Amino acid sequence: MSIKEQVVMDKKGKPVAVQIPVSQYKKMLEMMEELEDIKAFDKAIKRKHQFIPFSDAVKRLKITRKKS
Repeated sequence: MSIKEQVVMDKKGKPVAVQIPVSQYKKMLEMMEELEDIKAFDKAIKRKHQFIPFSDAVKRLKITRKKS
């Protein structure tokens, strides 16, 4: 993906912001979400899986929600 950005400078010539087309911004957001999903998947694969009965999972969720 080729990004065509415009850098916004302050009075001293220091870069303070970047402008990009909305279409490129949306594509970047999609790509970041996909990267987060990939990272979460990789992390889940590395973990040792511990399976518990569904009823126990529901109980744990209820306890967690009460604490929040």
